[in-house]
Amino acid sequence: MTSNTPGKYADFEGLREQAIALRREGLSLRQIRDCPHVDNNDLLHRLVKGEPPPEWTKRPNAKDDLRTRARELRAQGMTYDQIQVELGCSKSSISLWVRDLPKPDRTRTREEASAIARRGWEATLQRREEERQLAKQDAAADIGELSDREPYLAGVVLYWTEGTKDKPWDRRESLKFINSDPNVIRLYLKWLELQNVGPERLRLCVNIHESADAEEATRFWAELTGLGPASFNKPVLKRHNPKTLRKNTAEAYRGCLVIYVTKSAELYRRTEGAWYGIVLGADPAT
Repeated sequence: MTSNTPGKYADFEGLREQAIALRREGLSLRQIRDCPHVDNNDLLHRLVKGEPPPEWTKRPNAKDDLRTRARELRAQGMTYDQIQVELGCSKSSISLWVRDLPKPDRTRTREEASAIARRGWEATLQRREEERQLAKQDAAADIGELSDREPYLAGVVLYWTEGTKDKPWDRRESLKFINSDPNVIRLYLKWLELQNVGPERLRLCVNIHESADAEEATRFWAELTGLGPASFNKPVLKRHNPKTLRKNTAEAYRGCLVIYVTKSAELYRRTEGAWYGIVLGADPAT
């Protein structure tokens, strides 16, 4: 694993003074990061701690605009259902915003009302999905550029949640990791790469239900990892229980990929030590 140059951030107070000055000039965190070249997000937030973000970086409250628009539509005689179709927000929010305004005359049939309500719910679901995706995109953008340290620490935590651990009654001082999420597998492989574990030390195996396409799953994982057939052991097939209703039956189901690292006793010990280092760093009282 590579690390930042020793002493790069030694002058914390000098960096903080510079960062605060830039913050007060109206720069965003991303802009400040690029000026003193601070590539550590945790340090960056500490440098500007106590300084409010500039107004232009604050996202406007979309609810305020929705509330204003909802009141306008209600004043035009629209029902809750019709406003919901128009704005895509929940009827409970609409009720809260416009309950002091007069109710419109109801002239539609039961079938028409039902159709409008259905469209309103669909609009609400669509809006929620848009908000969900926007929140994820914003969070991803906030991460910014990472040094090698962050993926290393993330990999340690990842292994400790998904990897095989050594027990006093069952010595297993070697790395064995299993997961079905392609992005998790990518991050784990990056973590191994940071520790100079080459592909020649990896043995892979697909664990999958016997009713699925094991051959296709092996091709998928081989392409994702960039490793050829020689790196793969024979797939392990899980026997299907007809009494159990499986939900992982779509085409995207590729089973789980098991990654073994040969000659990894020392690396396992370092990983366990790093895990407890993270625990102690997060809570020194532990």
